[in-house]
Amino acid sequence: MIGEDHPDSWFAPEGLGDAVLDALFSQSPVGLHVYDRELRLVRVGRATRLMRAFPVEQLLGRTLPEILRSFDITDPAAVERAAHRVLETGEPELDMRIRFRERRATSDEVVSLVSAFRLRRADGTVLGLAAALTDITARVRAEAEVRLQNEAAARIGTTLDIFRTAAEFCEVVSPALADTVTVDVYDVVLGGRAPIADALDRDQSIRRVGYRSVAGPDQQGVPAVGEVDVYPPGTPYRTVLDTLAPKLIRRLRPDAPWLDPRRRRDARILDARTHSMLLVPIRARGVVLGLACFYRWREPSPFDHRHLRLAQQLTTHAGQCLDNARLYGRERSAARILSGGFAQAQASVVTAVELARTHLPAGTGGGWSDAISLSGCRVALVAGDTTSGTSRPAAMSELRAAIEALADLDLPPDDILQRLHDLASRPSTPPDTAAPGVGDGTAATCLCLVYDPVSRLCTVASAGHPSPVLVHPGGAVEPLDVAAGPPLGQGLAEYTLTERVLPEGSTLLICNAALLTAAGGRESLLSRLTDLFAEPQPSLQAACDTCADALAPEQPLRDAYLLLARTRTLDGSKTKAWTFPNTPESAGQARRKAVTQLAEWGLAQDTIDDTALVVSELVTNSVRYAKGPIQLRLIHDGTLACEVTDDSSASPHLRRALDTDENGRGLFITAHLTQRWGVRPSGRGKTLWAEQTLAAPAPDPAAET
Repeated sequence: MIGEDHPDSWFAPEGLGDAVLDALFSQSPVGLHVYDRELRLVRVGRATRLMRAFPVEQLLGRTLPEILRSFDITDPAAVERAAHRVLETGEPELDMRIRFRERRATSDEVVSLVSAFRLRRADGTVLGLAAALTDITARVRAEAEVRLQNEAAARIGTTLDIFRTAAEFCEVVSPALADTVTVDVYDVVLGGRAPIADALDRDQSIRRVGYRSVAGPDQQGVPAVGEVDVYPPGTPYRTVLDTLAPKLIRRLRPDAPWLDPRRRRDARILDARTHSMLLVPIRARGVVLGLACFYRWREPSPFDHRHLRLAQQLTTHAGQCLDNARLYGRERSAARILSGGFAQAQASVVTAVELARTHLPAGTGGGWSDAISLSGCRVALVAGDTTSGTSRPAAMSELRAAIEALADLDLPPDDILQRLHDLASRPSTPPDTAAPGVGDGTAATCLCLVYDPVSRLCTVASAGHPSPVLVHPGGAVEPLDVAAGPPLGQGLAEYTLTERVLPEGSTLLICNAALLTAAGGRESLLSRLTDLFAEPQPSLQAACDTCADALAPEQPLRDAYLLLARTRTLDGSKTKAWTFPNTPESAGQARRKAVTQLAEWGLAQDTIDDTALVVSELVTNSVRYAKGPIQLRLIHDGTLACEVTDDSSASPHLRRALDTDENGRGLFITAHLTQRWGVRPSGRGKTLWAEQTLAAPAPDPAAET
């Protein structure tokens, strides 16, 4: 009781001491524990009774050592020593931080600040001690989250390499947030490309670029870093990527219907006794790059929505860094070959072919295939296989970006392979300054095929890659005999161009050596394809899947893929061509022919006027520098392409004419009136082309009413 004789009181009303004591135990937010001289718990405050982690009814009457043994607690011996020291010396113990959790498997860790004081009578008799517990769990968690975000900002993205960036992300997150963390990106991201929704619907191949586990640095993930895999339909992984909504699996049941112990990834999850997961899509600048997965199997408490928010914040930063690496990788690869060039056209639809792909991942990495839109509604189908070396993913990424840059120059397939061979033969940059790539001795095969839907001409060249197979409209199977040159970077670069006019509605089948081996060789592959295509298939993708299953009934030893391309033809209703003599009057004749044709196609007058000026300038350029006849071709299919072909091999260059110059403005005008233009070799001459994007037709008011 606080009285007049107490040194810290001054005219305290009678009963105030009892009132203060009652308030401390019944109203104070600070948890109060009172222990007797034997350190037996004899009383607790109301705040302690509200703590879920402290079962008061079970612990009242127990000694401090017994209470400490009821929890998982950091250094319980230190707590006991501090309590005895307070009893013996009378010196209080202030702000001792203690971390503890219940011994339930899913309990959360609680952090408290504990201050202990000795209790004694006025005559000095020691009665015990009182301990004040302040729960600072929320504050400690918030501070930890801020530190983790600051660490992520400082450590993630120190290089412009996708694999290193993913590794930095994993190092920051594990074990601070998750016991195991993985980063998977779409396979096309490694080529510097932005995944396109309709392409992802056909090909869901992903590649592991980052992994870390508290199990140790020697522990490898499934799949391992660099390996390719697919997310099966019906799994949370595929659902998150399809919906782009992050997912919290607070308690993962071993009997969850999507878990299949026959799959390597799922078997690892079950073996590790994973009990909680977070799945977060990786996005940046409107592009979906892949998926970050967080697992808990050693930390007993499950993830909650607070962890999900933190994981999203960290993944958002990592996504920006990964996208920076993607963009840099593409520009770097192109810059090693080109000192300039035109921007890659982003075609939303490939009008030349219908595509279907099937990927059979084995975890070895290196296999890839792409379809690249070219001028004149043409398409380049490229496929390759990185067969050796320790840096397959990096080599594959650089090759794919280089092929896109070269294809954009409208080079023929044999010339593309020649330049790729030169790139692969160059010494790589020092390993301490860049990621290993094409020039580090990695062997790679490559097939490059260009198809023109107007002429139905197919041109193809091979660098050690299996030749494509031609399936006729009636189902007959025929191998295309393409002379295979040496793999990229090996031997002398001698690549032969094979040309073939394809029947309308043909299907090209392209696969890598792994699928050819799984099928039992080329003759066995042709025999099986003959049987398969004898029966009609419901769709091209169904045919592709059926072929892959039949050719590789067992899991291939290396990554295998199959690409089917059903060719399409642009008939005379969408194309028109004329040949003019090399005379000054040809420019006017070509302009009048073009205006008439565009009017028949029903194009807008602004488009007709712009195209007439472009045709006039391009034909005039050919009249000035060529000697033989000049051909004009118009292609109307989604875009409007204007092509002028002559016998001059000299490529024109864009330049700015002075106000006093009488000539030199042709390409400058063309570049301003069209979305893109370029020059491509054509026989012994060249083709100068320009493309315009056509506006969607305005709705018919009469139809609306």
